[in-house]
Amino acid sequence: MSLHDHDCHTFRGEPFNLGALRGQVLLIVNVASRCGFTPQLRDLERLYRRYRDRGFTVLAFPCNQFARQSPESAEAFCTFGEQEYGVTFPLLEKVKVNGRAAHPLFVELKRAAPGMLGTKMIKWNFTKFLVGRDGRVIRRFSPRDGEAAWIEALERALDED
Repeated sequence: MSLHDHDCHTFRGEPFNLGALRGQVLLIVNVASRCGFTPQLRDLERLYRRYRDRGFTVLAFPCNQFARQSPESAEAFCTFGEQEYGVTFPLLEKVKVNGRAAHPLFVELKRAAPGMLGTKMIKWNFTKFLVGRDGRVIRRFSPRDGEAAWIEALERALDED
């Protein structure tokens, strides 16, 4: 199964066609509204606007698994992201990223790009997965990795055929 074959939904619960994003570079991230890393939404939006015409998309999934830092509904998170950070990239359904109820997309992302020392767990909000045009997971970024690291890896991925 390709990453593009996973079932995903919009923040309103409507089906979201990941398959339509085949051939694009993706940055998939678990997000939260009340986290010290939440200002990264602004950085992600800037990246999205800069590179979207080259075939790049950010996909953000609200997650409340880390210190309950995203207690609102997915729809309320979307409103928050748009109003507070000007987010225009897709904000999707609220998911779990760890445990038995983890969304299958995140299970696959973690398998393909384990964290430090091979751990599969996502340790905090704003963990990012860079996915190439072919659907291959290229790299996992910790929440602490700066924008410069994302840009360098993203530009290499965008230059690949």
